[in-house]
Order: sequence, then structure tokens, then C-alpha cells
Amino acid sequence: MVNYRFLGNSGLKVSELTYGNWLTHASQVENDAAIATVHKALDLGITSFDTADTYANTAAEVVLGEALKGQPRESLEVFTKVYWPIGRKGPNDHGLSRKHIFEGIDGSLKRLGMDYVDLYQAHRYDYETPLEETMQAFADVVRQGKALYIGVSEWTAEQLRAGHALSKELGFQLVSNQPQYSALWRVIEGKVIPTSEELGISQIVWSPLAQGVLTGKYVPGQPLPEGSRATDDKGGSQMISRFMHDGVLTAVQKLAPIAEEAGITMPQLALAWVLHNPNIAAALVGASRPEQLEDTVKASGIELDDATYAAINDALAPAAVTDPEETYSVSPKARLI
Repeated sequence: MVNYRFLGNSGLKVSELTYGNWLTHASQVENDAAIATVHKALDLGITSFDTADTYANTAAEVVLGEALKGQPRESLEVFTKVYWPIGRKGPNDHGLSRKHIFEGIDGSLKRLGMDYVDLYQAHRYDYETPLEETMQAFADVVRQGKALYIGVSEWTAEQLRAGHALSKELGFQLVSNQPQYSALWRVIEGKVIPTSEELGISQIVWSPLAQGVLTGKYVPGQPLPEGSRATDDKGGSQMISRFMHDGVLTAVQKLAPIAEEAGITMPQLALAWVLHNPNIAAALVGASRPEQLEDTVKASGIELDDATYAAINDALAPAAVTDPEETYSVSPKARLI
């Protein structure tokens, strides 16, 4: 079964392995398979589910809502997000304006078939809308009972500090940030995590397996595995391309004996590495088939000793990205990833 962690400085507990449906539901995976995978996640003890209105242009929320239909609502923690354009994509159909946030939460709840979400997240920082307007709108969403907690995604340390200060003034908590983080992508360690620890904000991290590269399935000089993300022409291959270099793949292969010595698989090793950091409340995991989750959930509760943790860091040191300047832009016109 899956362990739980508190989300930020709040009383909400989330499963430390949280099911995310980006790039899968209503996109790479047929609906029946997606629903079966969600049911498998529930059977394995995952109760936290992350989605967004923009995933598959709203269709991913619909699939997740259908998959969770009939489940006791009080036994679930459901997260969604707002920012990116959906639908007709008019001038007010993106960003974090009061108008877009209010329309966004209502649309998400309708698609999910729910009265509220547990966590509503700003999918990026909006440079065009005053932060005061955004945070007041989130405060009102909470007071209306449409979301219990508020989080953000890919905000810088300075943005988190400003948002946290306003949330306190407005009487609610900013409890989480959702950045990319893995043993290969460590840009949040310098400023975001220390600031978050100070403010009582947790990380819910995406791509903890570096788009699957940390599973070890991609071997330098060998053909790409059929059906893998690297062969997906619907967006997966583009997302994984930053890691598909011989230097990175060679470094990753050095993890195999480390995992073997620890008695766990390479995916479990990568997830346990992420969860080793106490500021991480949850690592987002996805799957295209139910059986994939059976190995994944065994990472919950694995505690890496100092020697194993250091060995992973040493193996990946030549390939790991640590400089925030190497991360992608979060400007108003940034592309969704």
C-alpha cells in the first residue's frame, strides 16, 4: 500500500505516489484502458489524482471523472489546474485573471462531475495579471467551497514568496508547488526547495522518472523500445528528447547495479530518490496499462540509506541538470510542458 504525507503546512494528507493523467488519458491511452488503470491505482492504495483542464484540451478531466465515478468522494484527493487556453481560446481564455479562474473552476468541476476539488493549482505564473487579482480570486474559490486548498506549478522562489504573503493576508494557505524534479532534473534544489521549506509549501513533482529515462529502458546504441514514449509522435518523443543523449543514457545505466544491490528495480530507485527529500509531498506517476502500477507503488516506503543516495548522485553527476537557467521559460507565451 502507499504511504501518505502532509501537503505543505496543512492537515491534508496525500498519497506520496499520486496518479497523474497528463499525456495519457484521452491522448495516448484509450478510455477503457485509462479507466482500468485508475481503478488499479485505487486498488493499490493510491487515492490522490492529478489532472488539468488543458490536458487533452479538457478531455483528460472527463476521463478521470468517469473513472472515479461511484468512489466515496471523501476518500479521494483530486487536483486540477488553470492557466492554459482551452476551448475557443479567446482573449480571456488563458492566464490567471479573475474571469478565467472562475470560469476555469466551474468548467473543471462540471467535467470531473464533482462539487469541489481538493487542490486547485495555478498551472504557471501569469505575468500579465496582477498577482493580487489572482490570489483574491483563489481566495474566493476557496470560500465558495469549490476548492479546499490552493497550489501552483513551476513558480520561482520569488513568486512563491509573493504568493504566500498574499494568501496569508487573504485568509487561505498556499500549500504546494508542482515543478519538474528527478535525479536528472534538479533545478529546484537551489532556491525553490529552501524557500518552500521556510514557507510551509510542499512540492508535488512531475516527471520523477525523467520521462521514463530513469527506468533504464533506453540503452545507448540500441533501438528504441517499441511503444515507448521516445517513439510516440503525439508529443511524448518531443518531451523526452532533452534526455535522449548518449551521455545521459550512459550515466543512467550506472544505476542498474545500485538498484540491484538495494534489491529494488530502477524505477523504484528513481522514485525513492525523489521521495528521499522531505519537501516532496508526492511524486506524480502515470501508466498506460494497469500492470505498470504494480511495480511503481512498491517504491512507496522505500528508504534509501546515505550510501545508496550518494551513489545515485555520483553516477548521474555528469548528466544531471542543476542550473535554473537551463530550465524552460515560464514567460506568458511559454509552451505547455
